[in-house]
Amino acid sequence: MTDEQGTSGAILVVGGGMSGLTAALEAAEVGNDVFLIEKNAYLGGRVAQLNQYFPKLCPPSCGLEINFRRIRDNRRIRTYTMTTLKSVSGSPGNYEVTLEIAPRYVNSNCTACGECAAACPDVIDNDFNYGMDKITAAYLPHDMAFPRRYVIAKDALSADGAEAVKNACAYNAVDLDMTPQTVTISVGSIVWATGWVPYEPTKMDNLKYGQSNAVVTNMEIERMAAPSGPTNGAIVRPGDNKEIESIAFVQCAGSRDENHLEYCSYICCTATFKQMTYVRERYPDAKIVVFYIDLRTPGKYEKFRADLMNDENAEFIKGKVAEIVPEADGGVTVVAENAVTAEKSHRKVDMAVLATGMQPSLAIDGAPVDLDMDNSGFVISNFDKGMISAGCAKKAADVVTTTQSSTAAALKAIQISRR
Repeated sequence: MTDEQGTSGAILVVGGGMSGLTAALEAAEVGNDVFLIEKNAYLGGRVAQLNQYFPKLCPPSCGLEINFRRIRDNRRIRTYTMTTLKSVSGSPGNYEVTLEIAPRYVNSNCTACGECAAACPDVIDNDFNYGMDKITAAYLPHDMAFPRRYVIAKDALSADGAEAVKNACAYNAVDLDMTPQTVTISVGSIVWATGWVPYEPTKMDNLKYGQSNAVVTNMEIERMAAPSGPTNGAIVRPGDNKEIESIAFVQCAGSRDENHLEYCSYICCTATFKQMTYVRERYPDAKIVVFYIDLRTPGKYEKFRADLMNDENAEFIKGKVAEIVPEADGGVTVVAENAVTAEKSHRKVDMAVLATGMQPSLAIDGAPVDLDMDNSGFVISNFDKGMISAGCAKKAADVVTTTQSSTAAALKAIQISRR
């Protein structure tokens, strides 16, 4: 075990997505020491997996590269990837926190040359692409990964694979004897920026995710549309790679449902309209059908919605989808009751996209310490305890709202730490 001491009033930020990056930078740039931890092997969180994000519909590199450079240039921020919080003791202003760092099996000598990946014979599912393709067991998490250092999935290595990756590295960066490390830090307050996960689509059996290649999620479409994604930017049906002539978007897949997520996930409608632009760019004549309960595109996104609803090849059906039926030709039929006409609607399409809800990560993983949380798993800030929630750990939100929330969380953490 090692101890890491910041100056008086240091702040711990749990989660290295857009929310955590914002909170860490805001606190550090006014003079606080910050410890930023992330369970993944890279920073950037869910935003790094998007093709484009609002409000400017720019690629994630647009915002993340700037933040990564700010982190590199700020000596007050200490980053720990592949790291989880194990325990917290003490009181606000004087917390002692135990962290556990999982082995990367690649040390700081790594130059990201890629020779280990080229030599590795063993492959694993690519989690960054939601398992839609494979990567070698020695891998860079994604093209824009920060820190830019390879990771080895040791459990997936064969004996030959282990020998191959060690022999391929000219810098002695491969260390398959690494073990978990425990670090203890002292901080004054903790910002919880633990983010969100897409709601598990297999829980909605009627929507046939996992039972038909034609049923995908909205995050899978983001990865397909990304130039660095599993299909190099092509939106095609998994399995047979059929180009899309017709596509359906199924809104509120798991949201606003007492059997799944009771709340509106806020981002799903705007995400669907954004993904309509992806489809239209590649397939100008493709038929698009959107099944919805309500369309919620707050504020400045109303015009964006109006423009897309004027698309002559787009149809909008107000009605909750009852069933998706796989068809023999690889497509699916989407069935819903039209709430306006009271008639059953059947639309045969090449692909159906589930707008899965936004679920707070801690609702799945559980909180490692005693936190105030609501019934849905969102963290409720407790200023008396020095525990502040930010971004999508606090509520379902888009990137703009997340950064605003995280700036506010940083300011509160600074106040608590400097008492």
